[in-house]
Amino acid sequence: MSLIIGTSVSRSFDAGSVIHNASFSVSAGERIALVGANGEGKTTLLRLLAGLDEPTSGTIQRAGAVRTGYLPQDAPAPADETLWDSMLDVFADVRRMEAELAKLAGRLADDDAEGLRRYGTLQGRFEAADGYGYENRIQTVLTGLGFEKAQWAMPLAHLSGGQRTRGLLARLLLEEPNVLLLDEPTNHLDIEAVEWLERYLAGYRHALVVVSHDRYFLDRTTDRTWEISFSHLESYRGNYTAYLKKRQERFRERMRTWQSQQEYIARTEEFIRRNLSGQRTKEAQGRRTRLERFRATEAVAKPQQTPQVNIRILPRQRSGEVVLRARQLAIGYPPAEPMLDVGDLEVRRGGRIAIVGPNGVGKTTLLRTLLGDLPALRGTVRPGTNVTTGYLPQNHDTLRGEATVLESLLEAVDGLRTEQARTLLGSFLFRREEVFKRIDELSGGQRSRVVLAQLAARGPNVLVLDEPTNHLDLPSREAVQDMLGALDGTVIFVSHDRYLVKALATEIWALESGTVHRVLGGWEAYVQWRTAWRAGLSKAAPEPARRRAKSRERNLEARRQARQQQRIQRQQEKLETAIEATEARMGELTDASGEAGEAGDLDRVRRIGQAYEQAAAELKILWADYERLHEPPDA
Repeated sequence: MSLIIGTSVSRSFDAGSVIHNASFSVSAGERIALVGANGEGKTTLLRLLAGLDEPTSGTIQRAGAVRTGYLPQDAPAPADETLWDSMLDVFADVRRMEAELAKLAGRLADDDAEGLRRYGTLQGRFEAADGYGYENRIQTVLTGLGFEKAQWAMPLAHLSGGQRTRGLLARLLLEEPNVLLLDEPTNHLDIEAVEWLERYLAGYRHALVVVSHDRYFLDRTTDRTWEISFSHLESYRGNYTAYLKKRQERFRERMRTWQSQQEYIARTEEFIRRNLSGQRTKEAQGRRTRLERFRATEAVAKPQQTPQVNIRILPRQRSGEVVLRARQLAIGYPPAEPMLDVGDLEVRRGGRIAIVGPNGVGKTTLLRTLLGDLPALRGTVRPGTNVTTGYLPQNHDTLRGEATVLESLLEAVDGLRTEQARTLLGSFLFRREEVFKRIDELSGGQRSRVVLAQLAARGPNVLVLDEPTNHLDLPSREAVQDMLGALDGTVIFVSHDRYLVKALATEIWALESGTVHRVLGGWEAYVQWRTAWRAGLSKAAPEPARRRAKSRERNLEARRQARQQQRIQRQQEKLETAIEATEARMGELTDASGEAGEAGDLDRVRRIGQAYEQAAAELKILWADYERLHEPPDA
C-alpha cells in the first residue's frame, strides 16, 4: 500500500531547479536511503515528503490517515518543559485514561454494575495502548540514545542543540509515525547509540526514509536507495552497498548506449554529407529525416557523473619498518589523573590502525600525544626512522580563517607554485574563483578537503587522522576511503565511521576503562572482542608471542593487499584518463566533421570519419580493459 505518491514533482528556488520531474512512492514498511552529494536536494525532498513545503509543480498525494514524523538537522527551538515531560506528551491520551481509571477506582462499589462495566472497558483500552509499559518505553529510548538519567529532568532549554535533536528523535520513535523521515539522525550519537538505533529501527513496523552519511547505518537499516543527482531522482533496489554496484553498472550501460548512438549519428551524418547532392540524394534526404526524428524522440543525453574528489597522497620517502614505539605511556592533562594508561604500543609500516571508543575517553588526546603536540604524563613516544607525519585534526584548527583556500595550500608547502597549487586544488573540487574563498566562509566538508590537499602536497608517509570523514558527503567519503586503501604508507585514525573502519583497519585500538586494548583485525573482530570483554570473558592480559606473530603476518598481508590495491588504482586512473581523452577526441572529431561538411570538404569528412571509427574502436578496448579490472579474481 502506497502511503505517499509523488508525480512529476519539481521544486525550484531562485538559483534554479533542485528537484526536477521526480516521480516516487513510499509504501508501508518500506525502508529508503536518500543519498546524493551535498547540495543536491536531499533535505528539500524530505521536507516535501513531510508536507512542510509544496512542490513548484507536480503533485504529492498522501493516504488519508498517514502520519509523518520529521527529524531535521537543525536543533528544535528550546522549550520550558523537561526532557521527560516532552516524552510524556506523546502518551497524553494514555495518561488521561490512566487518570480516569484512578478516579473510577476510587468511586467503585461492589454493587455498582455500570461503574464496573465502564472501568473494565476503559482498562481494556488502556492495556491495548500499552498503558502499563509506556514509562518503560520512554526509559529504554532515552537510555538507548545516550541520555544519562540526570538529564531526564533537565529543561529542554538547558540542553545543547545536539541533545535537543536527540530528544526530538526519541519523541519521534515513541510516536511511531506511519512515515518516519530522518535527516542525519546519527550526527549527535556515539557508536553505541547508533548501534542501538539500528536495532530499534530493525523492529520498526512503519516506513522509513533516511538521509545519512553513515554508510554502515544505511546498510543496516534500508533496503531501497533513492539517489538525487543533477536534480533527478533515481531508485535502486537494495541497501547502500548494493546501490554503489548497481549505480556503476547502470552508468556503464548508459555510456555504452550513448557511445553506440554517437557512432550511428556520425555514420549517418557522413553518409548524408557524401550523398546529399549526388545520385543517392533521395536516400540521403530520407536518412536525414530519420536522423532528425531519432534525435528528437530517441536520442539520449550523455550520462553525467557527479564530480569526484581525486585524492592521491604519494609519500616522498619510505619510512622505516617501525613507525612509532611507545613505552609505559600514560596520557592526559596535569594535574589530573591520567585519562589513559596506554602502556606499550608499536606501529609498523603499512599498518591501518583505527582508534575507537566512547566520546570523551581520550581518543584525540592519544593522537596528539603520539604526534608530540602534548607531553606524556608518563613514559615515552619515539618515532621511527624517516617518518614524515601528516595530521588531519577534527576541528581543522591548523587553518587560518582569514586565509584563502589558495593561500592555505601555498603556505603549507614551501616551493609550491601557484599553478601547481591550483591544479591540485582542482582535483579537490576547488575550481576557478572558489580558490579565493576565505577559510571561514567554507563548510566543514570543504575545510576537510583543504587539509587533505595540504597533505597531498606534502607527501607524508604516516597519516594521523582525527575523524577524517566528518562533514564529508558520501562521494567524498568513498574517495577518502579509496585513497587510504591505496596509500603506500601507514595510517592511524580515529573514526566513528564503521564503514571506513571495516574497509581499512588491520588493527583496532579500543579505548575502554582507561586502557588501550589492541584487537587484531577489523570491525567485526572488534565487535566480537567488545562483546566478550564486557561479558567478563576477555582480560586485558599481555599479548602472547603467537598472537604477536599472527599480528605481524596480518600486517604483512594487509600491506600486500594495499600494494595490490594501489596497483589496481593506478591502472584504473590510467584507463579513466585514456577513456576521457578518447571521448574528448571523438567529440572534437564530431565537431570537425560538421565544420568540414558545412565547408563541402568531403575528403576531409571521410578522413575524419575514419579517425572517428578508429577512436571508437580504441574506446571499446579501453572499456573492456576497465571492466576486466573490476571483475572478481575467480570470474
